[in-house]
Amino acid sequence: MGEDNKSDGPTKEFVPGKGFTTAEAEALIQEWGRNELEEKTTPKWLIFLKMLIQPMPIMIWIAIIIMLALEHWIDFAILMAIQFINAFLGWYETVKAADAVAALKASLKPTATCKRDGQWQNLDAANLVPGDLVLLAAGSSIPADCIVNHGRIEVDQSALTGESLPVTMYQGDSAKMGSTVTRGEVEATVEFTGKHTFFGKTATMLQQADGMGHLQKILMQITLALVVLSVALCVTALGYLIGYGKEPVKEALSFTVVLLVASIPIAIEIVCTTTLALGSRQLSQEGAIVTRLASIEEMAGMNMLCSDKTGTLTLNKMVIQEDCPIYTPGHTQASVLQAAALAAKWKEPPRDALDTLVLTSADLLALDVYEQIDFMPFDPTIKRTEGTLRGPDGKVFKTTKGAPHIILKLIEIDQEEVAKRVNWKVMDLGRRGIRCLAVARTNDEGKWQMLGILTFLDPPRPDTKETLENAMKLGVDVKMITGDHQIIAKETSRQLGLGTNIPDAANLPTMDADGKIPKDLGKNYGKMILESDGFAQVYPEHKYLIVEALRQEGFACGMTGDGVNDAPALKRADVGIAVQGATDAARAAADMVLTREGLSVIVHAIVVARCIFARMKNFINYRCVRVHSPAGMAPPLDLQYR
Repeated sequence: MGEDNKSDGPTKEFVPGKGFTTAEAEALIQEWGRNELEEKTTPKWLIFLKMLIQPMPIMIWIAIIIMLALEHWIDFAILMAIQFINAFLGWYETVKAADAVAALKASLKPTATCKRDGQWQNLDAANLVPGDLVLLAAGSSIPADCIVNHGRIEVDQSALTGESLPVTMYQGDSAKMGSTVTRGEVEATVEFTGKHTFFGKTATMLQQADGMGHLQKILMQITLALVVLSVALCVTALGYLIGYGKEPVKEALSFTVVLLVASIPIAIEIVCTTTLALGSRQLSQEGAIVTRLASIEEMAGMNMLCSDKTGTLTLNKMVIQEDCPIYTPGHTQASVLQAAALAAKWKEPPRDALDTLVLTSADLLALDVYEQIDFMPFDPTIKRTEGTLRGPDGKVFKTTKGAPHIILKLIEIDQEEVAKRVNWKVMDLGRRGIRCLAVARTNDEGKWQMLGILTFLDPPRPDTKETLENAMKLGVDVKMITGDHQIIAKETSRQLGLGTNIPDAANLPTMDADGKIPKDLGKNYGKMILESDGFAQVYPEHKYLIVEALRQEGFACGMTGDGVNDAPALKRADVGIAVQGATDAARAAADMVLTREGLSVIVHAIVVARCIFARMKNFINYRCVRVHSPAGMAPPLDLQYR
């Protein structure tokens, strides 16, 4: 790995840590802050108050005051109930926005093994500072962005980058906060903490992802238009009644309030919310739980869908492929798998992802006739595993598995011919993004011979291709966004029929120096993004900015994902969709959460959402035109799919 962390942090040059005293650490905390995510929150009471001072509520307040002055208590109570029900519904939708950051904070492990005052201690991870010496061991969560001091570990960072397999890290490599150590144990030096970490940057983007939804904008436009028309109508009527009709002021005011309440469809938000709530129940039966009601309208108008690859379009699980080149006559894929399993501790729990893949695919019962005399585990020097075995006939032989170029160095039988065929095959597989594992065995003379190559890939979900085709038939364009390698992304995109124009992160926009969104994303990058079929090797900020650029270009953009790395884009999208099995952070940032595997439910959700939108559109148009048509003042409404 070893890529640079893009965040501006406290440390500029890497110096292996030696540990701090408690006093030194406290001084550094004062200087750099605690190792935790910042959270800017608006008091809930203030959010509720804002719900009561918008244009429509202000008009209702005017009516309430007049009813109070006239001592019309029943009307007063009804208007108060409508006012506070509307305010509560809006408040409830708003306060859920803080859940995304809260889930990110909760997903972090709270403790870390750190050297303080010359001793290893379990400390609150929030007290770590840049330069601290920490211990990273199998099963532990990485508490901050750290540099490996020495040795080797395997790190699962799929939730951050989308990579399916654990990443092997050596001295000098950067392990990111929020990922998990799956194998090995090393000492590491804390490089970045808190908001300066890769993880902290994700939380910062979640906080930036605010804005008014399309439905809210429409209702606001309707409200403002109706308020202006209604005020003009009521002022005219009041003046006419008092000046020309010589009506008493009290009677004129009473009539004006009736006219005011009648001319503004006060229940419009309640009706829309109720319609959306009933629609969300219908969607839940289709396998989509709605966490933000207004997203149903956004789903109806969605015309662009960006999707994460790993775990969303694919299974997030490596699967042995049928393609298994054989280089020794008489062998099959089954026998090659058996030899690979013999080069592992098959009677013990798998030691790494490759052992898991092999042992879950091989027939382990057939291995009971073999006795493992010796086993050589993987290490960075030999870069392969090797087993020494005694067969049922009493003969001793060896098997090994590893990278093809490593195994080729052992081959003694037809070495040149086998090397030529293997190298050609490996190049072909590499162009298609398919990973491979070479397997060899010694013959009766003790000479190594290549048996075959096992190929494996994180395959698309069974229904993904059909789902994408159906989405396109509904007018929704689809783009794949992944943190995985460009070659792998192209192969997956090809299998799904999306095309292979997949640029990497080098061609994508980045945040401004102050961490803010550039306002000219659509202008500068819109054409390139629209012409691309997907994007590879991206970070969370790239996913976020791709979605923002599409929104700036006028698209109603949806985003699907399952990991922490998808959370900012899920929050920024018009419709964020967390797939089944998504992380807490992804679910909290999303507007919809799928409860069934695969993406087919999205197509059903689009169809259902459009039916719900049609009902709302009919009601709003009827209500507004019905009220204002006698005066010839029905406002034009922008109620259409975007």
